[in-house]
Amino acid sequence: MTDAARRTHATLGDGCRLAYRLDGPEGAPVLLLVNSLGTALEMWTPQMAAFTAHVRVLRYDARGHGASDAPPGAYSLDRLGRDAVELLDAVGVERVHVCGLSLGGMVAQWLGVRAPERVDRLVLACTAAYLGPPAGWEQRIAMVRQEGMEALVAPVLGRWFTPAFRARAPEAVAPVHDMLLATPPDGYAGCCAALRDADLRPTTSLIACPVRLIAGVHDPVTPPERSDEIASALHGRAAGAEVVRLDAAHLANVEQPDAFARAVVAFLVPPDHRPTGIASPRSPSLTRA
Repeated sequence: MTDAARRTHATLGDGCRLAYRLDGPEGAPVLLLVNSLGTALEMWTPQMAAFTAHVRVLRYDARGHGASDAPPGAYSLDRLGRDAVELLDAVGVERVHVCGLSLGGMVAQWLGVRAPERVDRLVLACTAAYLGPPAGWEQRIAMVRQEGMEALVAPVLGRWFTPAFRARAPEAVAPVHDMLLATPPDGYAGCCAALRDADLRPTTSLIACPVRLIAGVHDPVTPPERSDEIASALHGRAAGAEVVRLDAAHLANVEQPDAFARAVVAFLVPPDHRPTGIASPRSPSLTRA
């Protein structure tokens, strides 16, 4: 059965239907995965075997993406964050670990601040507290409305993957290409508006749960300095915040699937339950704020 066939839908308070699926052992801690702009829940396929060996995984297509509804108009980060909370309510999950990438990482930060009672640990991957200036997102919205998703695919893939990876792994890039192309323009533009208007810099320091950041050293969208800024904002908490740097561009979970999985599992799973080869929290690849 395909991922698409196994999706279930939850209807939110405003009538929008979100497509989601649950995988992994029942009774295990739940890991909520939150996608980047322009992708569907299949973006996490490279990590699913590693994740479901330890946790139950809840994936969903964000509002405006994949098999979820794509209502017209501008979305907000508050709305996207409430979508995640309402999904947890719909599936009957009280607390989760959260891993979000790019836009998903901003939703994860929102959850850490606005719904701390629902979050155990946060993994913030290839993200930032602010992705301005707004003018760039206005241009993106205008392009997708005038020219459709086709005009965005090539430049977006150029930012998401290094040239070497695109050349050696076209089979890994192809599904991402297809997800981008299949994203409804209304949904893409709506989420661009959320990114245009979002600024989490005043509130990121309020996150109290343990945090791990993952950055791609070749990422032109959210370079490692953006992760360092979040780590600095969290400096002084008992839990601190560690930054893992991977040899990748923006979609680090696709370009470095095994290293990404190790970084997440090592953070979420107690040391005595880690499989052989999982990096320890004191690995040289980590920096601590």
